Amino acid sequence: MDGLRVLEFGTPGDLRTRLTNLVLAGDKTATAGLLTLDYEGEGEEVEHVGEHLVVVDDTGARATEVEITRVELTPFAAVTWEFAQAEGEGFESIEHWREAHRRYWAGHGHEIDDSSTVVCLWFRVVAGSGEETS
Repeated sequence: MDGLRVLEFGTPGDLRTRLTNLVLAGDKTATAGLLTLDYEGEGEEVEHVGEHLVVVDDTGARATEVEITRVELTPFAAVTWEFAQAEGEGFESIEHWREAHRRYWAGHGHEIDDSSTVVCLWFRVVAGSGEETS
């Protein structure tokens, strides 16, 4: 979209709407992807620092644009509490984050273990809804 890759949070419906709203509110500044499912399985390259992505809402419309500020490929068991908090979803502990993500990925038919590689992305919003960017 507009020459940029698209970033969709969660699954379509209520989850995507909630996560997109957290980004727009500034509460969500990170997101996790599973290397085998979200990248290798889709033939996608991992994002890089400085890359801009268009965040789309549940209808597929542009919600905002973000810039990637940090990228880490991390074993599932080594994902940090700092990262879990940056996801902005109200996790109470790193164990809570791990359980929620195990359930989410299992729901997509992908069982993970402690060595599964998680792509941890940090980002900042650089443009709001409907704004023109260059």
